[in-house]
Amino acid sequence: MKTDKRTLFGTDGIRGVAGEFPLDRVTTRAIGRALGHQLARTQKSAKVVSGQDTRESGTWISDCFAAGLKDAGVETQSAGVITTPGVAFLARTRSFAAGVVISASHNPWTDNGIKVFGHDGYKLADEVELEIEREIYEQLERSGGQVTNGNGVAHLHDVAELHQAYTKWLVSHWEPQHAGKLRAVVDCANGAASAFASEVFRACGIDAVYIHDKPDGRNINKSCGALHPEVVAKAVREHSAQVGVTFDGDADRCLFADSQGRVVNGDGVLLLAGRQLKAEGKLAGDLVVATTMSNMGLEAALKRSGIRMLRAPVGDKYVLEEMKKTGATLGGEQSGHIIFRDGEATTGDGLLTALRALQMLVESGKKLEELLGDLKVFPQVIKNVRVREKKPLEQIPTVAKAIHEAEQELDGTGRVVVRYSGTEALARVMIEAESEEKMNRFADSIVAAIQQSLGV
Repeated sequence: MKTDKRTLFGTDGIRGVAGEFPLDRVTTRAIGRALGHQLARTQKSAKVVSGQDTRESGTWISDCFAAGLKDAGVETQSAGVITTPGVAFLARTRSFAAGVVISASHNPWTDNGIKVFGHDGYKLADEVELEIEREIYEQLERSGGQVTNGNGVAHLHDVAELHQAYTKWLVSHWEPQHAGKLRAVVDCANGAASAFASEVFRACGIDAVYIHDKPDGRNINKSCGALHPEVVAKAVREHSAQVGVTFDGDADRCLFADSQGRVVNGDGVLLLAGRQLKAEGKLAGDLVVATTMSNMGLEAALKRSGIRMLRAPVGDKYVLEEMKKTGATLGGEQSGHIIFRDGEATTGDGLLTALRALQMLVESGKKLEELLGDLKVFPQVIKNVRVREKKPLEQIPTVAKAIHEAEQELDGTGRVVVRYSGTEALARVMIEAESEEKMNRFADSIVAAIQQSLGV
């Protein structure tokens, strides 16, 4: 099957319902084999490091994928349950040809996914993913969808040293002065952070209360974590803590709550970190890269501090591309993916972001709400519409008309962003306006048009 457009890989790897195409056993093995062939062409005796979050499907998918790699002559070492950025770290520091993460991030436990990092710790380029896809489809066509045994099955065994290496690297970013004065609540989302957060924070001397840190294979992201930041915000008030930290399932992003129990999203973290890096002379070009979803209030606050903001398409992959292009040292998303390029990180890392933000609080001697007091957020709403297909929105007259009307009236006083999710069958409608009345009116109008034309 020859295609010029990726159909399996989205903005964050391959994702779907565990056990169903493309995450059934046959296709999973084919994906591993295709990646193995790609690696073997450029590196003899290639080795891959793999890791997974806490979903119950993670083990069999990891084993199946490793079997495909083995078919191609590629060995796999497992880091076990580990964060997505943890695998990226190991790929670039342990001479692995690639790193593979079995995770569906913020999706429910029934889903899973496959993300691939190159030996440099960066996600694969779109054209490389397309090459891999083509081979996957060719394999499936040749086999008629049947399982091929290849070199037999692969049962991975976790290598403890890999876990320890990532933990040590995280702790190395913490400067311990005054840590005892900081009390935090940490929500691990019953995900990958559960295997690291308490160990890392304890080593840094951070006094913390941990919640949702007992994964059972099915409770990942369930009414907790970065999908539900109001949970950690409430816990901050209950425990009289100074700050709350909350991760998503694979801990590549995190959000915060201030001491008043108010949620601080990625925009707030970008403002906090942008000002700190500028003050230290580490903010290259006095520039921050955000996305189309970041609030106009962030742009205004950064401007007051002499910092420019560029917008990239949604997806930390595209934020990173813009950062590399412009030389920016800080970028991220409202959802909590924050990328620091003033050090060694090659992707968003929730645990690293947490440590760096907490360090900034400690050094300033101020509360989070004090440091972000001038961030005036425009009223913003994001609505998700489940769709049966992702037809170009500009080709649907009623949807195009609703979007055009909103853009005309909000010109200069608000923003309209309508896009499809890169990982789910959803259309996302984001409206920013000076008044909530306009915000809700235009959001409802566009949502109704999408539901009428594409709704499930």
